Amino acid sequence: MTHDVVGEGLVKALAEEGVTGNLIGPTTVGVSYPGVSDFTIDIGEWRARAAEIPPAQLPSFIAHVAQGFARSIRAQAQPSPPWSDIERLLAEESLRMRLYTEEALSEPPGLRDALLTRTLAPGLVETVVVDTPDSIVPLNRSQIGDRPEEQVFGAALHASLTKEPHYAKTDAIWGVPITHVGETHRYVGSHIHVLRRHVGAARYGALVSFPVPEYLIVHEIGDTHIVAALEAMQELTRTHVEKGDKALTAQVYWWFPGAYEQLPEPAALASGQVPDLRPVEVEVNHREKSVTPLTADTGRLIELWMSDRA
Repeated sequence: MTHDVVGEGLVKALAEEGVTGNLIGPTTVGVSYPGVSDFTIDIGEWRARAAEIPPAQLPSFIAHVAQGFARSIRAQAQPSPPWSDIERLLAEESLRMRLYTEEALSEPPGLRDALLTRTLAPGLVETVVVDTPDSIVPLNRSQIGDRPEEQVFGAALHASLTKEPHYAKTDAIWGVPITHVGETHRYVGSHIHVLRRHVGAARYGALVSFPVPEYLIVHEIGDTHIVAALEAMQELTRTHVEKGDKALTAQVYWWFPGAYEQLPEPAALASGQVPDLRPVEVEVNHREKSVTPLTADTGRLIELWMSDRA
């Protein structure tokens, strides 16, 4: 029988952290810990990553992963803090929606699945958090009881939009009209769910970005040349990412109103759906006077905008 260095190494490392583990299958580990119901962990993705680690570094990598698993498991065994009562949180409107990148929630393995999250757009994750006077605490899926996830997401969005202040200011930046929706709190990204409040007819949609938690940047696509708009949004977003605290992403997205925006606003927030956001990017060579779309949706957007001007 082939010796499973990775799987057996993880079980041993978990034991050293006080967690009992056993290999159920190639990608599954059963876990036991006092005060926590027995459960399983999917280690398929983690095992694939381990296969890329040089043998000499594998023991420390396995130990690091085991420590992450153990911290998460021990946290579940702790008495529930006062803010874990979902009914009270909903009644007090204490939930908020905060954006994280997929990368930020990738360690330790299983963290994202344990939290109440969903994908907003490629690379971006919406996470329900509990807003307390001195901290922002991500909400675990296990804490919502029998409440439907979409209802909890809807409550978090509603409170982020109605309980937190914001401003919207439009300026011409490099000749391109760009709106900053912002404030000092970290829930401004929720305004992507009510973007109709910040744009007009938006026949072609809008370019949006989330460089830092305190800003949602918007350009309503209209008469301004689409390549100039893309270039300005990319440069401005990168500047915010480079200078901002707890930066999110320099990616610019194309928002196009669709089924989500056709719903009444309260129904949309609680629908479990999200707006249609697609990554767009261009490379502009001013010397050669060339424009290269770097995603398929960028090409489609440019073609759509140009077709009405042919």
